[in-house]
Amino acid sequence: MEQLLLWVARIAGGVGALATVVAFAARAAGHWHLGSWQVGSLLQAGIALTSLAALAYVAVVAERRVR
Repeated sequence: MEQLLLWVARIAGGVGALATVVAFAARAAGHWHLGSWQVGSLLQAGIALTSLAALAYVAVVAERRVR
């Protein structure tokens, strides 16, 4: 379970950070849409994935301290 949470955290963190950077760059360039996605929605998805990564890491740390 610990390994699964670590991989979820790593993948969600990477994808979330990438989505946030892409949304920021698109918005800085003056674009409101990327394909059929609004840039604000992409930013929210990136923030949500980053939050998921942080919570997964917290769960791993909490599991390690129990042992």
